[in-house]
Formats: sequence, C-alpha cells, structure tokens
Amino acid sequence: MLVGTGSQNGFLTNERVRSIITEGLAAIGLDGRKVLVLTPDSTRTAPLPMLFRLLVELLRPRVAKLDFMIALGTHPLMSQDRINTLFGLTEKERKEDYAGINIFNHAWNDPEELQPLGILDRETVEDISLGLMSEDVPVSINRRVMNYDEVIVLGPTFPHEVVGFSGGYKYFFPGICGPEFLNFFHWLGAVITNVKIIGVKDTPVRRMITEAMKLVPVDRHCISLVTTTDGLKGAFVGSCEEAYSAAADLSAEVHVVYKPRAYNTVLSIAPEMYDDIWTAGKCMYKLEPVVENGGTLIIYAPHVTEVSYTHGKVIDRIGYHCRDYFLAQMERFDGVPRGVMAHSTHVRGGGTFVNGVEKCNVNVILATSIPESRCSQINLGYMDPSKIKISDYEGREDEGVLVVHHAGEVLHRLESEKSM
Repeated sequence: MLVGTGSQNGFLTNERVRSIITEGLAAIGLDGRKVLVLTPDSTRTAPLPMLFRLLVELLRPRVAKLDFMIALGTHPLMSQDRINTLFGLTEKERKEDYAGINIFNHAWNDPEELQPLGILDRETVEDISLGLMSEDVPVSINRRVMNYDEVIVLGPTFPHEVVGFSGGYKYFFPGICGPEFLNFFHWLGAVITNVKIIGVKDTPVRRMITEAMKLVPVDRHCISLVTTTDGLKGAFVGSCEEAYSAAADLSAEVHVVYKPRAYNTVLSIAPEMYDDIWTAGKCMYKLEPVVENGGTLIIYAPHVTEVSYTHGKVIDRIGYHCRDYFLAQMERFDGVPRGVMAHSTHVRGGGTFVNGVEKCNVNVILATSIPESRCSQINLGYMDPSKIKISDYEGREDEGVLVVHHAGEVLHRLESEKSM
C-alpha cells in the first residue's frame, strides 16, 4: 500500500510529513523485527535531523533493533562529528537519548564488509542492456544487511546522470554495494550517455539495479522524498517500487526546468555540500542539455580543493574525456575502474574521437581552488574564482549567458524536449 502525497506547488508541513510517515510505517509489519534504515550522506538535500528523530520515535517502541546506515556509495567515510552534524545530533544525545542505535558508514572497498549475493549472468545482462554489455557480473552488498529482517530506504529523489532518477533501490546499488556491480552499471550509464539517461524514469540501468535486488534476501520498503532547499514537496511510503515511482513522477515536475534556448556560457554555482569535483560534477550533468555545442560551462566552486577524495589519483592518470575517447581505446584503460571512467565522461560531456582527435561538445572550466596545472593535467579548463564576479553573468540570458545558483539538483532541459 502506498501512502503519501506531493505537489509542485507548496510544501508539506512537518505535521503532514509526520502523518504520512506514521500511517505508512503502521501499514508495514515491523513489530518485533530488526530494522536497518538507509540514508543519504551530506551531498543530498534532505531534512535528516527531523526525519531521524521521527523514525526513532515511531519505530523504537515497535522493533527489536533499529540502526541506520549511510549509503555512501564510493564517497569517503564520514567522521563521527560529520555524522552528528548530518543527523542534527550532539554527542551527548548520541550517548544518552539514542544509545543502542548505531549509525554505520558503508565501506564499498573493504572486502571484509561485503557479502557476495550471486551473479547477473551474461544473458540477463545482454537483454537488460539492450546488447550494449555482455558479461557475467558479480553482485555484493554490505554484509551488515544480513543481520536485519527489514531495510527501509529513507531519502530524496532527483534526476540522476547514471540511473535516470535517484532514490529507491539506488540506495542499495550503489549506496551499499561492492565495486564490481557498481563499476559495471555506472559504465553502462556512461555508454548510453548522461543526456539520454538523466531525468528518464525507466532506464536500462534502473532495470539492471532492479534485477540485482532479486538477490537481496531481506524485506524492504521505502520512504521516498521530493526535496528542495526550501522544504519538502512530497513524501511517499510503501514498497520501494511504488514509492520510487511516485517520487520520480513528482521530481520530474519539481526538479526539471525547461529553457527556451541553449546557452553559449553557463555559470554553474556549486553549493558547499559538494566538496570535490566527484560530487560537484553534478553542476555539469544537470546543465549539459542546455549548453550550446561549442559553448562553455564553468563550475564555480571556490571552496573545492580536490578532484576526488576517493578516486583522485586515478582521475589524475586518465583525465576527463568524452565517452568515445574511451570506447575507441579500451585496452589502454584495462584495470581502470569503469565507474571512474563513467564519472570522467559525465563531467566532460558528449563529444567525438575520430582519427585520434578528441572533440568535446562543451568547454568545461573549473573555477575552484584546484591549481591551473592540475586542471590542465586532467583535461579541464581553469579560471581564477577570485576574478569572477557573479553579477557580471547575471541578467544576460538574452545574450546566451545563464547563471544557476545551487546547481546540481535541478535538471535543465530545452523546451523543445518537452514533447519527446
């Protein structure tokens, strides 16, 4: 049973959110069960402090065990101080009011933390990927999941460059899974390309994740949210499929902006929650569809000092390139995690690689605290952020110049795509 509501207009009050989640959880048979709640990290807009307290209030009297896990994917482990900030907790509250409730990090690259689940066979992979991929793919997941009877996904849904829309089963894969399947389906999304995937509800990558979920031997439900920086637009509780579907439909209304034209220059301003290019790359993903061929997109993030805290050394070695650059010479990149190559293509955007010459559609420039020499090394442009005046770019859409504040969560498309 799906419980919830949402609208593009207006926001849900805290009382309405409480009512939806209370009713939704009451309909799930959780009494006496061990429950694990999956949450996003600090790179997603969500009212986690309020929701954490609400779930503890509603579930702790009913269940035998209640814990939380941050679905980090390959993002860095969070310190205890950062976890407390994420959930709006003091250390005193953690030890006294919430004693016995664990909040775990997911460690994607620690074999001791992973449980093999099985294999997606070659034939299944070929079928779901529409012939783009043909291989057996091992699937693993955080082994702590096996200690619980029920997993509840708690998180927002946004347009997403790899899956189409985030949320739902994405909190399992890549949220708490191992590297083999993660790298595989990220590359599948890259081969299809960001512009064809992002903002599409049903994609081959989403279907691949759904297929992998058949290997997960625990019950699951979902609290799917549609969030903005100003408040909650929607909340849906039910099966992961139903809740995701409802949230994705609303996200398509809330998080997609249609523009009348393409732009020759886009200043994409990254929020503080993106602390490296691995996450701030979303400022390109969500805007690529409205950049003119040959245009420039500037990721403005003076606070960013690192390319990727997890994968920086690999990116330094391979750089940022379009998809065709990699596809034409895959043997050169044997052993490079395909998830990192996927990120590379998403930040660099579309392009061609003909007769050994790469031609990218968008000139991507970093206006960050990453030095010019490193930007050049990784095949991206450089601008000194201290010399950029945002006001110089604003109010010039008629000239083909677009400024987007708090970029990374709202997808921009052309109005001509509405009927597609």
